[in-house]
Amino acid sequence: MQFLKKFDFFLFFLILPFIFVSLFLIYEISQKLFYKELIYIGIGFFLFFIIYLIPIRKLLWVIPIIYWFNIILLIAVDLFGIKILGAKRWLKIPIINATIQPAEFMKTTLLLMLGYLIYRYPPRPVYTFKEFIKLSVYIIIPFVLIVKEPDLGTALITLIIGFGVLFIIGVDKKIWISLGIFSIIFIPVYYKYFMKDYQKKRIEHFLNKPSYHVKQSIIAIGSGGLKGKNRKNATQANLKFLPIVSSDFIFAYLVERFGFIGALFIIFLYFLLITYLINKAEKLKDDYFAKVMYSGVGLMLFIYAFINIAMTMNLAPVVGVPLPLISHGGTSFINFMILFAILENLTSRKDFIHTYGVK
Repeated sequence: MQFLKKFDFFLFFLILPFIFVSLFLIYEISQKLFYKELIYIGIGFFLFFIIYLIPIRKLLWVIPIIYWFNIILLIAVDLFGIKILGAKRWLKIPIINATIQPAEFMKTTLLLMLGYLIYRYPPRPVYTFKEFIKLSVYIIIPFVLIVKEPDLGTALITLIIGFGVLFIIGVDKKIWISLGIFSIIFIPVYYKYFMKDYQKKRIEHFLNKPSYHVKQSIIAIGSGGLKGKNRKNATQANLKFLPIVSSDFIFAYLVERFGFIGALFIIFLYFLLITYLINKAEKLKDDYFAKVMYSGVGLMLFIYAFINIAMTMNLAPVVGVPLPLISHGGTSFINFMILFAILENLTSRKDFIHTYGVK
């Protein structure tokens, strides 16, 4: 097949170091989790190659169906969802006795939907207020449904990704000024009247006094020094002081083991990957669907990595955001592998652009 020759090996090799680092850290933390992570990685790569072979540009008409199906799932969470620790975020799958969290899939679905809409109705040269409102509806609907669960962290990430993509594609600057003024007025109102008590508590801990989790994270990061410690001397993780070490606070363990140099190495890897994706998006010009996907994935990686690293150092509230491609967990890793497969697919199948409407 001709399009296999256009496979972006550079992007693929940029992903691999994150997987090796993840496996190394998780193996040290727990061999049981290590074997589970191998399964997640196997599923991720399997889906990667399956999606890579699908002619996505021929199937763009399916995207609105996927989007509205995901919206129905979010509504079902509100009506029939399982409540855990005061939050109703999961749907139970009958027979197999498993659960899914539709909000996690919404970020990918939203990117696809925005790519489809912008591909169908491209900016000339930027979006006006009326066009901006039409596109914003598709961002606001999932945002409201996810906030209602409540899952403010995921909702805000979804919102930032959606409007971030519109910012990159092009919107009249007067709209952003108006939106900024509205946000300044609305945020204090939301905090006082709509925010849950536990969410307020997280913000108060962030502004005034770090929580126990964050304190232990800061100790782990500080104790790593320049070059880090060997495995036996990484006491914060070994003695179970550092909580959720394999997922939310894996960056703190990484710094405890490999110090400031290790932290710089990981941040540099993210910088390379995100920069590559954004530069690729800029070169795509009028291929709006691919441009949205590349810029959106780059933006998503930046938001996830920034928030996770910042919260481990008490520079952002703790919101349970994983460190992309490194934290233990199947949903996040598989989701990113699906996104990378879509990017590789769009790069390899450029021959379909003119046939299916992009000029």
